[in-house]
Amino acid sequence: MTKETDGRRRPHTDGLPRTEPMSATQVRQNAAAKRMLRRLVQGENPPTAPMSIVDRLAGSPYANPMIQVGGMDTSARKTIDFALHLAESMFRYGAGALEVETSIIAITAALGLKHIEVDITNQSVAINYAPKDQTPISLLRVVRSWTNNYAGLSQVHQLVTEIVAGGVGREEAVRRLEEITHSSKPFPRWMVTVAFGVFSAVFVGVLGGGPGASAVAFFSNLLVSLLARQLGRWRTPDFFITASCSFLVTFIALLLWRFGGLVGIQIAPEIVVVGGILLLLPTGRLVSSVQDAINGFPVTAAGRFLSTMLTFGALVAGIAVGFVVGDMTGMEPIDVTKTFPPAYDLWVVVILIAVAVLMIGITEQTSVTLLLPTAAVGVVGYFVLLGGESLGIGPRFSPALAAVAIGLLARVVALRMGAPQLVVAVPAGLILLPGLTIFRSMYVLTVEESEILLGAGGMLNAGAIVMGVAAGIVLGDTLARPLTRSLASNERRRARRR
Repeated sequence: MTKETDGRRRPHTDGLPRTEPMSATQVRQNAAAKRMLRRLVQGENPPTAPMSIVDRLAGSPYANPMIQVGGMDTSARKTIDFALHLAESMFRYGAGALEVETSIIAITAALGLKHIEVDITNQSVAINYAPKDQTPISLLRVVRSWTNNYAGLSQVHQLVTEIVAGGVGREEAVRRLEEITHSSKPFPRWMVTVAFGVFSAVFVGVLGGGPGASAVAFFSNLLVSLLARQLGRWRTPDFFITASCSFLVTFIALLLWRFGGLVGIQIAPEIVVVGGILLLLPTGRLVSSVQDAINGFPVTAAGRFLSTMLTFGALVAGIAVGFVVGDMTGMEPIDVTKTFPPAYDLWVVVILIAVAVLMIGITEQTSVTLLLPTAAVGVVGYFVLLGGESLGIGPRFSPALAAVAIGLLARVVALRMGAPQLVVAVPAGLILLPGLTIFRSMYVLTVEESEILLGAGGMLNAGAIVMGVAAGIVLGDTLARPLTRSLASNERRRARRR
């Protein structure tokens, strides 16, 4: 029998459909589909495996630390002591909980310690070291004092970068940290006091006060600084220091309201109070508490939030006492909720904003090389704020949009200058915070009993703005991470060459 009949191939009769061989492209697509299905079904890791603590460094400047120790560290206690000392210094200088945690994880990993757990609260840092088949070590360090020292914080950041890059060993790191903690701040105390007064003067101009109001705000803030320093020497609690300072400012305003006409001084007393309490407002701390909550530190956030509310309460209490004393001496009450129209052109206001950010940097003891870049970031944030308001996105979303721009630029500038992001973001973002709105709302809630609903509405509005600013700074930092990976790697390469 022949295989072909009449020149045609015999039809396929095995009962199954005949399939053509797959092309190379179809083979690759089929393999890719199988790999994707396998990842979806079973995952790359066991579904119940805990995340490695070093994974917390992803996205930070300390990702992929260089391990300096090949095996088990025989002096783990010294490494943990150093890590706790560094964390305490960072907290004292104003770092957030996320920065402290990532720094501890980075240096312990770089110095060869595994099986590390870190726990951070509002004023304490705990490290637990529990290697297998060995006695665990648990150490706790409590932070009992705070100081403004962003320059020291930048130096600590640079030290951590060099440790992670493998350029500094533990003994050298301990010596460097001792030098940082015992070195003097970049600006003397008298300059910080003058910067407090200049900030109040220029920001009163931003809020609508004239030259006379700015001058009064300057001198009243000098008195407030001297009073706060003296009460601090007497170990007075912060609550009573803040209340005493706000009382002094209110009494100065009442005296000007009562006797200013006799000496030819006609200044609205409300703006005197505003200028005197600007730097007493804890709005920066309030933003830090919101940021800690966003970054996954609810206990730390709750502690900072409570201290912030106590400070606002102290401000209101001091002003209320000032009104009571003024009423007993026959002085007329003033309306601290009053607002004022602009007193200067836009270009003048922009200059005032830049000077205000510079003064905030001095009061926070920022390094000299970072002052002008921080002021530039603040001015850009102010222009974004104005642009948002002109586009009609509202008084709540405009500060949030400006905060995103500040957070993004602050990360870029800080990494280029070898500093953490908050050193630039906090002074530049302070101009966005509704501290006066919070204060006025609390004042209405506690003093003006007939306007409770108005005060409650103002508090909700201010809370929404603070949440937007805090979230915007964190979002800007997150958006800048893909853009700054090369900057972080360049910083670590420079650290290795030192």
